[in-house]
Amino acid sequence: MKTDTTSLEGYQSKTLFQIFTRRFFRHKLAVASLIVLFLLYLFAILAPFVTPYEFDAIDLKNSNNPPSPEHIMGTDELGRDELTRIIYGGRISLMVGTVVALMASMIGTAIGVLAGYYGKVLDNILMRFTDLILSLPLLPLLIVVAAVRGPGMVGIIVILAILTWTYVARLVRASFLSIREEDYVQAARAVGASDVRIIFRHMLPNAVAPIIVNTTLMVGTAILIESVLSYLGFGIQPPTPSWGNMLYNAKTTMRLYPWLTYFPGLMIVITVLCFNFVGDGLRDALDPKQTIEKVS
Repeated sequence: MKTDTTSLEGYQSKTLFQIFTRRFFRHKLAVASLIVLFLLYLFAILAPFVTPYEFDAIDLKNSNNPPSPEHIMGTDELGRDELTRIIYGGRISLMVGTVVALMASMIGTAIGVLAGYYGKVLDNILMRFTDLILSLPLLPLLIVVAAVRGPGMVGIIVILAILTWTYVARLVRASFLSIREEDYVQAARAVGASDVRIIFRHMLPNAVAPIIVNTTLMVGTAILIESVLSYLGFGIQPPTPSWGNMLYNAKTTMRLYPWLTYFPGLMIVITVLCFNFVGDGLRDALDPKQTIEKVS
């Protein structure tokens, strides 16, 4: 009787990108969220071409009109088209979230790399500094700093980036502490490779997965925090629209004109959820513990 043996004939050689895309597209919510985010960014970029109105065009004769064929999301207290302001507000909110996430990831990655690679005294100093930042109450501190410095988009971006890099730093440090003991890293040291080459050529590419996932999730978090600050009056200031200050402007009349709060609030919720779902999909797709997939 012939014994069955494991064969590689049932498996097809795949590139890492093919494996990644196959795993990601299995996450239906992540794929749907990615499409929604693509459309949001597209509308934000093409804002002047997708709406016939200006975001600051005042028409007092048509103030506080409910949704209609002419104004799909109604108008605000100054007669400005709500849909136009939602689109232009998305441009600001998405820009703030994206830039904050990228800046915070770069800061956190740099600190995590230094702490994880060199260890010892430098690791101790950097991690105690990270613990100090983590111990600070984020929202009260943001409100105080924004009140002292003054509101504005650049200020909000800088403040958020400075205070939200800590999670990336810890993730990168943990990855580097594990990776630096691998045989290929030890071999690179043995042949005289410089620290810069070892970090950027051998170690950082193997730690990029958690950085990508955390950066994606951080965009949604930054949008949410910016919206809270703008709602409290410390964020982006009128007449420049953002979803947060649109909620702030409508808070006193939400019972009389509820559409002025529904639409910007809904956009914040949808956007943050989409980034969270995309982050979940990326985490599953980049998980190195996934088993080899058999070709059907």
